[in-house]
Amino acid sequence: MKNILDKIIERKIIEVAEAKQKVSEAELLNSATFQRKPFSLKASLSDKNKTGIIAEFKRRSPSKGIINASANVNDVTKAYTENGASCLSVLTDKDFFGGSLDDLKIARQNNIPILRKDFMIDEYQILEARAFGADVILLIAACLSPSRVKELAANAKQLDLEVLLEIHGDDELASVCDEVDFVGVNNRNLKTFEVDIENSIRMLNKLPKDKLAIAESGIDNVEVVKQLRSAGFKGFLIGENFMKHENPGEAFKQYVQQLKAIEHEN
Repeated sequence: MKNILDKIIERKIIEVAEAKQKVSEAELLNSATFQRKPFSLKASLSDKNKTGIIAEFKRRSPSKGIINASANVNDVTKAYTENGASCLSVLTDKDFFGGSLDDLKIARQNNIPILRKDFMIDEYQILEARAFGADVILLIAACLSPSRVKELAANAKQLDLEVLLEIHGDDELASVCDEVDFVGVNNRNLKTFEVDIENSIRMLNKLPKDKLAIAESGIDNVEVVKQLRSAGFKGFLIGENFMKHENPGEAFKQYVQQLKAIEHEN
């Protein structure tokens, strides 16, 4: 029986093939945005004036359904940026998350790093990411072989993009390679969509020390960020916790204020 991830990848193969028919690689390479110098997420995560939060824009998900159908990508990403986000994460998958490359293009107005959040299986998608304004791409170990991770990551590096590799369990540690810049530990099992926040803590000591560690999914309470930061995580990918509010930007602002308050106490 196929799990959710299997269905997403099946659809993604078709989607990429269709995209290649509509827009050639040459057109992507010649786009104005392709010529810009990407921002560095490494530098942003090291900036003490930023929160370490990779704030995500997403309308829905396979596990939760519609999260926020009316949110404006322009307004939300601007508010995220103005209130100390270290990076923006923009979901570009249409069928399962309600996103698009146009969302990425709109978010590019902000002068901070942007992660293209999608299920990357083909070099063409990396060209798309660069052409539409991304600075970082996501590679998901659960849907790629270790050799394929290495190939796609190397391709991204040639385009001056940084690479976030997402893993969930010990069986995916083999996918960590020299070509990736960050290792994200997903607390959500992509095959069942169950969340276990302790997964990040368990996996952290198994990660190479030369890769910045990012905790992903299920992070809500500011105390959790404090705990994960103390453990050694440098970044925190948070989306649903903000997007479930009518005004995600305001929710993010209040979250940052709470985070600063508890960190100031110590």
